[in-house]
Amino acid sequence: ETNHGKISFELLSELAPETVRNFEKLTKDGFYDGTLFHRVIPGFMIQGGDPNTKTDNKGSWGMGGPGYNIKAEFSSRSHLRGIVSMARSSDPNSAGSQFFIVHKDSTFLDEEYTVFGRIVTESSFETLDKIAAIQTGTSDRPINPEQSKIVKATVVERSEILDILELSEPKRTGSTVTST
Repeated sequence: ETNHGKISFELLSELAPETVRNFEKLTKDGFYDGTLFHRVIPGFMIQGGDPNTKTDNKGSWGMGGPGYNIKAEFSSRSHLRGIVSMARSSDPNSAGSQFFIVHKDSTFLDEEYTVFGRIVTESSFETLDKIAAIQTGTSDRPINPEQSKIVKATVVERSEILDILELSEPKRTGSTVTST
């Protein structure tokens, strides 16, 4: 739940089982509650999941995590609009809690980042668009951080989401990538 509406996405455990387990654990622990989408680039993606965004030290935003890293689980799933993927540094195995949601198709990220979810409702795409449209400043940070808040993150059963779109099998790159 964000301050612009809900974003519902399904977790793709068949693609990234350890990443999904980590995300579910952090969500159930309340880790994401009150954090921000601290990096917003319209036409590309919105990034969140950094606990440092609960502070006013904007210089530390984008540097925080849960205190550990998880192994990359690359797949052939393409980074199309609505895909949820793990953010990381230049080290493929440096992801921890930060994630991004693709705003516009970004296939140049394919096979380089761990895809672990995808948006499943039209209202979620509308919320993604609202967040992607907020005004940003230095380092693509929201000028008004309150406009990009993750109020509460919860894990729910698919059956609890009422307006799921009929989604086809997402595009793949054609490659048979394995984790590094």
